[in-house]
Formats: sequence, structure tokens, C-alpha cells
Amino acid sequence: MRQKFSTASFLVAAVAAILVWGAGAAVAADVQVNEGAPNRYTVQKGDTLWGIAGKFLKDPWRWPEVWRMNREQIRNPHLIYPGDVIVLDRAADGGPQLSLERPTTRLSPSVRSSPLDVEAIQSIPAGDIEPYLTRPLITGPNGLDSAAQIVAGRDTRESRGDGDVAYVVGIDPRAGDLWSIYRQGREFRSLDTNELLGVEQKYLGTAKVERFADVSTLRISTANEEILIGDRLIPAPRGVLMNYVPHSPAQPVDGRIIALSGDAATEAGRGSIVTLDKGARNGLDVGAVLAIYRVIPPIEDPRPSKEPEQIDPNGGEPTRFFTPVRLLHVPDERSGLLFVFRVFDRVSYAILLNQTDPVFVGDYVRNP
Repeated sequence: MRQKFSTASFLVAAVAAILVWGAGAAVAADVQVNEGAPNRYTVQKGDTLWGIAGKFLKDPWRWPEVWRMNREQIRNPHLIYPGDVIVLDRAADGGPQLSLERPTTRLSPSVRSSPLDVEAIQSIPAGDIEPYLTRPLITGPNGLDSAAQIVAGRDTRESRGDGDVAYVVGIDPRAGDLWSIYRQGREFRSLDTNELLGVEQKYLGTAKVERFADVSTLRISTANEEILIGDRLIPAPRGVLMNYVPHSPAQPVDGRIIALSGDAATEAGRGSIVTLDKGARNGLDVGAVLAIYRVIPPIEDPRPSKEPEQIDPNGGEPTRFFTPVRLLHVPDERSGLLFVFRVFDRVSYAILLNQTDPVFVGDYVRNP
């Protein structure tokens, strides 16, 4: 699958958060540098910090552990821009370290026609993540039953679209005039126990209130698909700032991929969004990095068996014998890395950033 890249303006500020000291020299000592890694790299437009780290480190997600920034700078961190130079110090005390050099020539304010933040390098590819940061919701079995509801339109049509008017009950004026429209979607269940983990509420579009009342009047601003009577509304979020510092989960995680983005998707590739059966209650948080593993079924041993023959219990008369099949157990195979970027109570969304093989529903995710 080809990965899409786009600039999400509200993600740019998150870049600053990844410039951290990490876990100190003791932890950085076991970080491995790529063979042939450059000593210096000039940041290019379109780079991501994950991609830049991959030029230096065998495990790109561990870049916070080797980034030479002090705690004071964390409170007022520097952003990284095209033209900045990343320097690798291979002989640093305690292991390799990365640091930042700024060009000495500064552009005058008149030269820059766009804000600096817009030009800053993103921590991870944001193109496929942006719609998932605020739009999909995971709820309990009751979903949005208590949320505002579309009860009618201005005419007798069954569906509505951009620019159409709808009448809604349950609108609270204190929540503002911009609302998001949802409809109940997929159920997420444990692949092992079939336990209900959550219900995905499908994002349909936005609407703006034109008149507040017991039955409020809204005009649909955007519609990803047809809006129907009975669809639910919640106040639209005004913006999200997330902390994208990559790290291993604080506690052991043994979960599974339970869904892929796109109803027709059968496998996931780099840049794909997947749903995990673990969430906040399992110790996951934003920025957690997990390795993906595929369980290989046991292989029948083709070598001559040395096991003694056994009596076939279903053989009847005369007595029949058989030689038991011997199975060889193959270790699970690691196929990629996931980066968790949105967490609910029992379910999380993650983006696939590295892979060696296609990723499927049912694959396992564990601490890297």
C-alpha cells in the first residue's frame, strides 16, 4: 500500500515534544547505529523525524533516548525546519547522541510568507492519521443514545447532504454552534473471547446551528455520505494537540489487531491505520510503540518418526495401528512496528510505520 502524506496544522506543535533527553546515557548505550549512517544530515522539506531517525538508528522509535536536549529546553523546545542539520556523535559518553545545528544565516521576516510552525518537520507521517485524531469515536454498547438526534428535514426526502437543513432535538446552546454528525458503525470484539470492547461511531460530517430551540435548526456544512433521520450529533472538537514522543509501553502488552481501516481492506501496509484490542486500561498511551508478530502454524515434521506406534481407537477389528504426527513449532515472526496515536478505554488506533510483510487482522502486538 502506498502511504499518503499531508500537513496537519494542529500536529506541528507536537513536534516540539519529541525533542527530549530520553532516559539518559545508561539507556542510550544500547541504541544501535545503522551501518553506513551519515555523520550529518541536512533536513529536507517533507522529512519526518521518524524518517530522519531511521537514517541513523536501527530502531527509529528510540530517537528520544539519544537526542541531546536538556530539561530546560523541553519547557521551551526548538522545532526542526528544512535546512537544519542533524549531527550524529558516535563517540559520546554513554552511547550515540543526536544533536541539532542551526544555519547561522537567518532569513528576514519579510522572506518567510508562511508561519514557521507550518514549515516545521513532523514527528511522524500525519496524512492518514489526521482524520482519526478527532473524528472516530469508540463508545460502550449504548453508543450515542443520549446524544442530540436529527428528527426531520425541511422536506420529505429521506437523506440530506451539504447545505441542507435538518431539525434536531437535544442541542445544548452552551456547547456552541458547530456539531459533528455520527451513525453507529462497527462493533469491536476480542478475537479470543468475543467480548465486546467498544462500538465505533462513524463520522458523517458537520453541521452548524442556525437557531437554538427545543427543536433546533441546523444546516449541514459537510457530508461524507448521506445524512439520515436518526443520525446523532455531538459538539465538534475545536482542535487537538497530542504528544508524539515514541516509547515502549510502561507495562507488558500482549494484544491483537482486530480491524483495519477501510471496510474492504484485507491487509495493511505502511501508513495504514489499524485498531488494537488494548487501550488505556491495558497501559497503552499516545506514542506507545508496539512490534507486530504473526503466529506461524505448527509444521508437520517430514522426518521419519521415532515415536512408537499407537492403537487406533477408531480402528475396529482387526486392531489397527498408526504413527503419531510430529509437529514442529515455529517462533512467531516479527513483521513490523506500530505507533499508537489515539487511545480509548479498551481499544486504540495505531499507524503502521515499518513493515517487512503484509499485516493482517489477528496479528499480535507486543512490546518491541
